[in-house]
Amino acid sequence: MAKEISMQALQRLPLYLQYLRTLPVGKDTTISAKALGTVLGFGEIQVRKDLSAVSDGGKPKIGYGAESLIRDIECFLGYDNLSDAVLIGAGKLGKALLSYDGFRTYGLNIVAAFDSDPLKCGTDVSGKLILPLERMDNLCERMKIEIGIITVPASAAQQVCDRLIRSGIKAIWNFAPTHLSVPEGVILKNENIAASLAVLSKNLAEKERRS
Repeated sequence: MAKEISMQALQRLPLYLQYLRTLPVGKDTTISAKALGTVLGFGEIQVRKDLSAVSDGGKPKIGYGAESLIRDIECFLGYDNLSDAVLIGAGKLGKALLSYDGFRTYGLNIVAAFDSDPLKCGTDVSGKLILPLERMDNLCERMKIEIGIITVPASAAQQVCDRLIRSGIKAIWNFAPTHLSVPEGVILKNENIAASLAVLSKNLAEKERRS
């Protein structure tokens, strides 16, 4: 019964899910939109609107069954079906992402990493192999991989992005600190660590000036 949902609401759904997973397991566990909003700092009306887009399980004066709401959010976000991905760039950040088991909780399975450095290839990180970059195209096409994660230096990011797209990749998660150009139909999500740090530093500086 999924409805249209805004990008802001979509970004809040994982926060709801994270909290719901901390609640005691049991069919009788319930939570209201008001209680969920209070914990996470969101308004009750906003939470109720978000949840109504992904679940019809809410009951007046009772709220939502936690287990059923978890399933509804997971289904809406696609977390109930693992999506395979490849990672390009086995430096420190790449290896950290490769070894993070928590991605499976959110429906993402990194099957392998690729790097142009022969010294990094052949090694194993948490059961995931680092392979030569020239093997990427064949693996993506053979396994029908649709998600690519870029953790290479900025100077190489566009070239890697283009190669991923030629290999059939439909969604790219970019950690390289540079703007990437992708054709229409390819989903691009940038994670700009420098920008996030700038916001954090600016807010901290303003707080200190006010105190």
